[in-house]
Amino acid sequence: MYSDLRRYPLLALALLIAGLLPARSQRPWVEFGPPQRVLSVNPKIGVHTRLTDEVEPWKVQRTWEMTRQMGATWAVEYFLWAAHEPARGVYNWAHADLVVDHAVNQGIALVARLGYTPEWARPPRTSHLYLDESGYDDFAAFVAAFVGHFRGRVRHVIIWNEPNLSQEWGYRPVDPAGYVELLRRSYLAAKAVDPDVRILAGALAPTLAPAGSEWGLNDLDYLQAMYDAGAAAHFDVLAVHAYGWTFDPDEPPAADAVNFRRTELLRQVMQRNGDGAKPIIITEAGWNDHPRWTKAVRPAQRVAYTLRAYRLALEEWPWVEAVCLWAFRYPRPAGTYQDYFTFVDADFHPKPIYLAVQAYAAGRGDEEGPR
Repeated sequence: MYSDLRRYPLLALALLIAGLLPARSQRPWVEFGPPQRVLSVNPKIGVHTRLTDEVEPWKVQRTWEMTRQMGATWAVEYFLWAAHEPARGVYNWAHADLVVDHAVNQGIALVARLGYTPEWARPPRTSHLYLDESGYDDFAAFVAAFVGHFRGRVRHVIIWNEPNLSQEWGYRPVDPAGYVELLRRSYLAAKAVDPDVRILAGALAPTLAPAGSEWGLNDLDYLQAMYDAGAAAHFDVLAVHAYGWTFDPDEPPAADAVNFRRTELLRQVMQRNGDGAKPIIITEAGWNDHPRWTKAVRPAQRVAYTLRAYRLALEEWPWVEAVCLWAFRYPRPAGTYQDYFTFVDADFHPKPIYLAVQAYAAGRGDEEGPR
C-alpha cells in the first residue's frame, strides 16, 4: 500500500496527519546519516522552505541536504495548527517531526512559523486564517505544546503571519491591539514551557496601505500600534518581510516606497520605542525573475540582488541575525509567476540562483554580477 502513495501525495498527507502512516519512531522510508553542519562564509544566509505539504520523506531529506549544500544556515518553515492539533488537546507531530529532525540532522537552525486555524477553534464558515479572541487561549496552548515537544530542536517561533493584511487576519479589518493580545498569551505560554525559546513577532507585510484601507495597514504604522498596545514585553525578535520587487537592494529606504532597505525603517520604529537592543530576522524576502511579471527582474539581476542582500546583512546590519529568502522549493509547480521565486525546481534541479549562492557561500565566485 505505502509504495503506491507516491502517486497520491494528498492522500498520503491526509493519512500521515491522521496517524495511519508510520510515525516518527518507525522511520520506514529514509535513514539519517551522521549529523552535518553548514559551511558558509556568511552565517546569515537563509531560505524559507515549503515542506508543509511535502509528503514523501526522501524529498524532505533531500530539501534539507540541498539547503545545507547551498550554504544556508537558517530556514523558516510553516507548521499548520490545523494539521497538528486536529481536535482540541489531540496532537499529531508525525509530519512535523519528520521535517524538524531532518533539518536538525543537516545542521540548519529552524524558525517555525505557526498559524492556520482548525475548524474547531473558529466560527463556522470562516477562513483558516481567522482567529478571534475566543480562540487566543487555544492557540497559545498549541504554541506551548509545540515549544514543549520541540524543545532543544526548534529555538525560534513566529506568532502568526502578516497580521497587518486583511486576508491574513481572516478577511476582516486588521487589529494591532488584537494581535498583541494573541502575541502576549502565546509568549507567556511558550516561556512557561521553555524560557529559552525565542518568540518572533510581526512578520509584517511591506505595504503602503493607509489607515482604513480594506486591504491592510502600512507596516510602519502597524508596528508603532503594536508598541502602543504593549508588544515590547512579549517578543524577543522582530520578524520582517523585505521583498525587493524591481528595486536594487541598495535603493535607499523611504516611507513611501517598498524595497529591501525598508527594513531599516522598521528598525527605526523599534529604536524610537526603546527596543533597539532586539534583533531582526528577515523571514521572507527576495526577488522574482519571471520573464513577464511586472514586479520581476532579469535573472542576472536576481543573482546580483540576492548576493548583495546577503552581504548587506553580514557587513552593514549587525542587528539582523538572518535573511531567509522566499522560497527554496515548491513540492509541485505552481504554474504561475510564483515558480520564479524558487532556488530549485520541484524535481530538485538547481537554478542559476542556487549555484550562485552556493559559490558565494563557499567563498568562490562571489562577484555580484551584472545589474
